[in-house]
Formats: sequence, structure tokens, C-alpha cells
Amino acid sequence: MQYPSSYIAYLVEFHATRDYFECHELLEEYWKEHPGDHLSRLWVGLIQVAVGSYHERRGNAAGAGKMYLQALSRLNPQLLQEAGIDGPPLLAQLKARAERLESGAMEVFQDLCFSIADHELLLACEALCSARGLVWGKPSDMNSEALIHRHKLRDRSDVIAAREAAIAKKRSKQA
Repeated sequence: MQYPSSYIAYLVEFHATRDYFECHELLEEYWKEHPGDHLSRLWVGLIQVAVGSYHERRGNAAGAGKMYLQALSRLNPQLLQEAGIDGPPLLAQLKARAERLESGAMEVFQDLCFSIADHELLLACEALCSARGLVWGKPSDMNSEALIHRHKLRDRSDVIAAREAAIAKKRSKQA
């Protein structure tokens, strides 16, 4: 199967750099550019897995649990299989994490790992890792402020300007 390059990049970020914020950005951009994609539900679920992982690593149990539950409502073994992922183990991991976080039991963060069922997909991910000098399966650098608190360090002026423009447009229509 031919997988979108954004998806392969997502998997590399998820399993090699552990930059979950970047995972979210990559797959969200792809999802928005392909609104009719039959795998839209999958893309949103995987975005939520990345956002949940980002929150969990930062110690935000409520945010992480919410994202994992939303991901579970979108992902299923068939969709994950179509994306080359062994679905049942991933779904079991997400369910266990969501339940643990919901119960208030925070533990030392451990990265999720997807079991890649499609050998060709795994080879493509490993090739991209190699080309970028990355190691597949490397754990999160828990001492990297830039990785753990990335959302605080980015330039959001374009996002803020777009929100302000949308608010102004809405107000002008109401007037």
C-alpha cells in the first residue's frame, strides 16, 4: 500500500524524535488538506494519540486521558490495519492509559510504541530515520524543555491573528 509521506513522517516523529507536538502538526496539516480522505477518522484519532502523549509526558493527566478516550472513540482495528498498524495492542495500551489516568494514577511517563504490521511501512520509517540520523524506538528525552514544553516556545502570532480576524468577521456580521 502507498502511505502518505506525512503519515510516515508522523510515525518517525512519534517513534524516533518523540516530538508529539510535531506529530500533531504533520498529520493535522495532511488531514486538513485532504478533507474527503476515507481515513479522516484514523488521522484524527492518531493526532489525538500524539496530543495525549504530549500532555501525559508534561504531567497533564486530565488532558492526556481526555485525548486517549477521544482517540479510542475514533480508532478501531480495521482502520489501524489499513494504516499498517497492529490495532489490538495499540488500542489496549490506550485503554489502559486512559483508565489509569482517569483514576488519578500518574506514573513515570513511558512512550507508546505502535506495532507496525506492514513490513514495507516499517522499512519506509526506518529508511527515513536513517536518512535523518535518527534511531527508531529511542525514548523521550525527559530533560529537553524544548521537546516537553514545545507549545510554549513556538511563534503563534499567525494563529492569534487568524483568531482575531475570525472574531472581527463574526462581530461585523452580528452588527
